[in-house]
Amino acid sequence: MDAVVVRRSVEADWERSRAIRLRALRDAPLAFASTYEREIAFLPEQWKARIGDSAQFLAGNADGEVIGTATGFTDPGEPGTVNLVAMFVVAEARRCGVGEQLVEAVVAQARADGASRVRLHVVETNDGAARLYARCGFVRTGVTEPLPHQPSLLEHEMVLALR
Repeated sequence: MDAVVVRRSVEADWERSRAIRLRALRDAPLAFASTYEREIAFLPEQWKARIGDSAQFLAGNADGEVIGTATGFTDPGEPGTVNLVAMFVVAEARRCGVGEQLVEAVVAQARADGASRVRLHVVETNDGAARLYARCGFVRTGVTEPLPHQPSLLEHEMVLALR
């Protein structure tokens, strides 16, 4: 794969952010706690607010096409914990290091912000993502919870300690 550039989103990226998120929800509906039907209705202000309220990263290819995304946000109920969410890489760019670069960007931002750990949830049927997170140093905690829109599937909590 050609050079990939991972950068933090800014408000002006809201349309790109929306496009990759909606693609993720369409392409992998059981990998996320939300749904395409819910988020297609979001207004531009909601997409802009998401960028402003988090550390969202976009991965772009040499042509400037967005091929991946990942977001980190501080858990309001657990100071020191950053949640890694909305991780997605388009199928044609998988197994090329894009996912690792996106995880690394979220983790680096969490460290810079003084977080003590990064936490994520991965659906039990998403073996590829679970392997990616394990390669990046995340370990399962044993905590599970049902996927909100498909409660028959479990999400496994994984954590990376930063200190």
